[in-house]
Amino acid sequence: MHLIAGARPNDLVWRAHSGRRRGECAPKDEGVAMDEGTPGAGRTPISGDEPGYGIGAVARRLGVPAPTLRTWNLRYGIGPSRRSPGGHRRYDAGDLRCLEEMNRLIHAGVAPADAARQALKVRRPGGGSPEADCDEQVPGPPAREGEILSPAMLARAAIALDARTVGDAVEAALDRHGVVPTWERLVLPTFEVITRRQDETGLGIEIEHMFSDRLLYALNSVAGRLSQPIHPRPVLVACAEEEQHSLPAHALAAALAERRVETRVLGARTPYSALAEAMRRIGPAVVFVWSQQAETGDPAPLGRLPRLRPASRILVGGPGWREGLPPAVARVTSMPAAISAVMSALR
Repeated sequence: MHLIAGARPNDLVWRAHSGRRRGECAPKDEGVAMDEGTPGAGRTPISGDEPGYGIGAVARRLGVPAPTLRTWNLRYGIGPSRRSPGGHRRYDAGDLRCLEEMNRLIHAGVAPADAARQALKVRRPGGGSPEADCDEQVPGPPAREGEILSPAMLARAAIALDARTVGDAVEAALDRHGVVPTWERLVLPTFEVITRRQDETGLGIEIEHMFSDRLLYALNSVAGRLSQPIHPRPVLVACAEEEQHSLPAHALAAALAERRVETRVLGARTPYSALAEAMRRIGPAVVFVWSQQAETGDPAPLGRLPRLRPASRILVGGPGWREGLPPAVARVTSMPAAISAVMSALR
């Protein structure tokens, strides 16, 4: 497979990130561990004759892991509304009904944030009491075409080989947020879930291939929308000879298209002789070459690329490149850095 087979998320990310961005969804439906004995602010104490449920009992009843329940509480405000006399958080019957409805909506394909908003509107209509009954809620809609999914939900759709949902979700994220945020905050965390599952089970290449195919289609759709480029000379994007991992190259082309930069993508395993011929034929302003694996990152052939007039700026990216780049070749270590270098060369 010429896309990402065998890739790890940190390879696709150009360089390893030190951590997740603030406010970014975690790849799994797991939240920050929280002490069950910590009293929640604004929680109503349970009276002596009113039953309350601990998080463990609720998790067993719903079939939802306790970390997920904590995430719902921390992220969406869907949590226990009561406290025991000892200060422990407790779910009452109304809380359970709301959680059951939220769980039902998520299983029906609704994004967690949307499911929570619907539940909260019924739970506290107009700022009412938390005891409002969620049974009055109008049933939520099925998953909408083009809905923005979390990395965890997108990974579940990929694992189910639901190509339509995967494609619609990626396209919606690209339309709403753009290529770079979608790549870093949705695509890479989703790949992390998929590859971790492969590591744990030894299975799932078909999942990776389907997800890669839908992602490639969405990225190429963005790149294909370009009209009236800002510069008469295009940017030539290719993978190093024998380098089969091409998704980052296509992602860069799509990101440049958003900035009205015309690209020509030669794709995976581009022989340096073919790259040189393409340079002579179209006279690109910039040439970008991606290497993901050390076996494909030999810098020597870069020094033999043709010297054109006007000159072409040569950029390389990816973790595969070895030391010893020719003096005229610049290395970029992130997609934003690559975009910045290209835009500077076009000025």
